[in-house]
Amino acid sequence: MKPITAMKNVPKVHMSSPLLSGILYAAIWLAAGALLLSMMLRWGSMQESELPTYSLFVHGCSALAGGFVSARRSRQRGWYYGGVLGLVYGILILLIGFLASNTGFSGKTLTMMLETLLCGSFGGMIGVNTKRS
Repeated sequence: MKPITAMKNVPKVHMSSPLLSGILYAAIWLAAGALLLSMMLRWGSMQESELPTYSLFVHGCSALAGGFVSARRSRQRGWYYGGVLGLVYGILILLIGFLASNTGFSGKTLTMMLETLLCGSFGGMIGVNTKRS
């Protein structure tokens, strides 16, 4: 009896833009982090006043992961691709926050932008130096 090899003929999806693939991965990490924070808020001992601090951590992890993927796909100039991803990610988050809840520009938004820039750049530096198999 032959094994089933149905998955051999399925084409793989490849994004040509490293920035777009990094944004996609950052969005996935953001969704997972938001779900984790929601669960911690609902069933854990976390208070609502601690949420902004933890959300900065989630944004940093998302930008780091996105910068890693973006630089790994580009295979060159890791800090550049990671930093651009961090800026684009931060601008998208600010735009969504402004459109969804009319939040303005403050010191916290500047902190978030700087954090996503630095975390994205660091993720890019790590991602460009990893070997692809």
